[in-house]
Amino acid sequence: MTSRKVGKRKTFKAKPRKSSKLPLAIGLLTITIVVIAAVYMFSMNNQPSGNKVLLQTSMGDITIQLRDDKPITTGNFKNLIQQGVYDDTIFHRVIAGFMIQGGDPTGTGVGDPSIPNIQDEVVGVNENNYGTIAMAKKGRPDGSSIPNSGSSQFYINVDDNNWLDAEYTVFGTVISGMDVVEDVSNVPTEDTKPVTDVTLIKAQIIG
Repeated sequence: MTSRKVGKRKTFKAKPRKSSKLPLAIGLLTITIVVIAAVYMFSMNNQPSGNKVLLQTSMGDITIQLRDDKPITTGNFKNLIQQGVYDDTIFHRVIAGFMIQGGDPTGTGVGDPSIPNIQDEVVGVNENNYGTIAMAKKGRPDGSSIPNSGSSQFYINVDDNNWLDAEYTVFGTVISGMDVVEDVSNVPTEDTKPVTDVTLIKAQIIG
């Protein structure tokens, strides 16, 4: 019996097949993220910014839409509301055709030294137009304001007072009750203080 050489058998390794599921999953995930982001942005762009605040006064209600692009000022205002700082205070300074000012727990315009000052936010759109609310500040003898001296006091414009734009932070707009603001601005005064107190009975966040 003759022998014959048996050659080595060639073995072929199968190449791993690329999975088509992974790219598909990544694609679907990407599409989902884009859709969610688009829906979120659409929702945000169609909602009013900030929160609404109701000021219940002895002469009627005033509703204010706060701005969310002035986070320091708006945040300070909301915190003071939640602490009850504004409740049972008066509008201590009223000038017809100009503005009404309140928010001082002492009722004097001097301010409560226990309430910290905040930084100004006069960058971007900052227009003291009719019906806007802005943060009051301490003043110098020459009539100019002291930077970053806002605390709790605020004022509501009853005219376009744009000469104040560079100094005083605007953080909201009256959306209801501007007739009440006008009535307050026209009450009899003595040295800009109402002869009969106009009281801010309660301030509350409503939206």
